[in-house]
Amino acid sequence: MTGLRRTLYLWFAPRRVGDEGTTPDYRFSLANERTFLAWIRTALALVGGGFAVDQFLPHLTGWVRTALAVALLAVGALASLRAVNHWVRCERAMRRGEDLPASRFPTVLALVVGLLALCMLVVVLLGRGG
Repeated sequence: MTGLRRTLYLWFAPRRVGDEGTTPDYRFSLANERTFLAWIRTALALVGGGFAVDQFLPHLTGWVRTALAVALLAVGALASLRAVNHWVRCERAMRRGEDLPASRFPTVLALVVGLLALCMLVVVLLGRGG
């Protein structure tokens, strides 16, 4: 199985991760799981923010509200997918005794959320987009 295909397979069959390498110290696996859950909380917050913008800010111009809501929902969806991918990659690396995989995603996520926050700030300062 190719690397990407194997990783996607492990998303849905996490017990198969145990077939690789040796079992790491359980504290590392639990820390990896806590990191996964933190990513999921972040994704849920972004999705909730997207719904909140769409439902609770009716005074915003239609396209502004839709653009902000869709952006937040999309980033939330990406964060949730990235969470499971990162969990699998880290678990495999720990079992194989390899270095943990490097990721640019936290930086990208921080920049996107910061950009969205700035956009929302501009909308508020310019009279709520109406």
